[in-house]
Amino acid sequence: MDILSLFVIVPIITVLALIFAKNLKQSRIVALIGMAIQFAMSINLIFAYLKERAVNTDIMVFTKDALWFQNFNIHYSIGVDAISVVMIALTSTVVLAGIFISWKINDLPKEFFVSLITLASGVFGFFISTDLFTMFVFYEIAVIPMYLLIGIWGSGPKENSAMKLTLMLMGASAVLSVGILGIYFNSNADGGPLTFNIFQIASVNIPVAAQNIFFPLVFIGFAVIGALFPFHTWSPSGHASAPTAVSMLHAGVLMKLGGYGIFRIAMYLLPLGALNWSNFFLILASFGVIYGAFGAIMQKDLKYINAYASVSHLSLVLFALLMINKIAWTGAIIQSLSHGLLTALFFALIGMVYGRTHTRELSKLGGLMKIFPFIGAFYVITGLAYLGLPGFSGFVAEMNVFVGAFQHPDMFHRILTVIVVSSIVVTSVYVLRMVGKIMMGPLTNQEHAKLPKATWYEKVGLVLLMIPVVIIGVMPLGLSEMLKASIQPFLERLL
Repeated sequence: MDILSLFVIVPIITVLALIFAKNLKQSRIVALIGMAIQFAMSINLIFAYLKERAVNTDIMVFTKDALWFQNFNIHYSIGVDAISVVMIALTSTVVLAGIFISWKINDLPKEFFVSLITLASGVFGFFISTDLFTMFVFYEIAVIPMYLLIGIWGSGPKENSAMKLTLMLMGASAVLSVGILGIYFNSNADGGPLTFNIFQIASVNIPVAAQNIFFPLVFIGFAVIGALFPFHTWSPSGHASAPTAVSMLHAGVLMKLGGYGIFRIAMYLLPLGALNWSNFFLILASFGVIYGAFGAIMQKDLKYINAYASVSHLSLVLFALLMINKIAWTGAIIQSLSHGLLTALFFALIGMVYGRTHTRELSKLGGLMKIFPFIGAFYVITGLAYLGLPGFSGFVAEMNVFVGAFQHPDMFHRILTVIVVSSIVVTSVYVLRMVGKIMMGPLTNQEHAKLPKATWYEKVGLVLLMIPVVIIGVMPLGLSEMLKASIQPFLERLL
């Protein structure tokens, strides 16, 4: 069995094993073992990739190809580069942390873990695929379980939130499918058979007219799940209604499929379309950064604050990709990785506070640091990392994005960069206000004085997410160099 296919097979085996679990204890043990193995595999993949890359200069390594459906030339085609590897590592980390955070879930625990891990299997399959059709199949596997996870285990207006999310993402999938078929039917412009293989399509000169038509379809199809303005409206309500682990996986991993798909498919396969449409989408992305930041500062519910903050930070990923240079693209990948870890941390912490206080309203919380200092300390550290304090991953990501963006010689791009940089100030305001209000000062509600402190499984989940945040912040060079080598062949297509 090849090293990459195991990332799909292990979750499937875990789901099958969960079917035979009889209670909460058995369900969480099976889920923990399966996702711990997956996490160990992702760490091993990083070292295996570095070892293979030292002797292999191909764009993708660990490649495998098997014919799936001959009539349409569909293949089970897989491979990874540095970008895929770090996204797989992010996914395995967030999923494992989510298992710990969901340790005490009592409502249909077996079904919950089955749905969560099924979603994760789709994400893993998406990141290893190099065939457009196979990638789209895994994308749908990743998206569909969200309806069940929010609709069954969510809170508040969960049915409406689940339906809104599903309709928006399914609509985007329909648009994306048209774009992918447009690429497929233009994949033999230079002769030869039609193909879904990404790298075979990249060797073909797709007509400019076709690129101008299908680039916006593919871009929007992926950008909706990446919360591009004005298609972001499903995100805040979905986050607010989702259970904690689902919010972690949704914002920390699932929304990253958008930026990854734009980079891997839209910009790589349709480079002239990307250049022609970049300014239009750059304006939308810039507006999304500012809108998300101001939207967060206006919220009074903790989950809504983090949801709008995610709109802002993920719009920054799209903004960096549309700047089309190596430093900005490096920043976009690191921002995806950093945001995935930090937003998962914030949602985990919000879930811990809500599970104890039964409220997410800022006005009803205060002085909690003295009640559960471990959670409070992590809240403060996560907040500082989220606003870009040096020494954490957020600083590394944003510095690459802003420096790369400002290197663009065009005045239009520089003006947009200055506008987007101003979001840092707004981010600092809502993060410091939120952390200060919840954790510092006098205790707002005396009934909170006897709340339980952090449990061992909550501590493990938080530490698991925080370690890579610090490693990236303190030692960013290795990751940056690893990513730049994989970005170069994609960049050469557009320059």
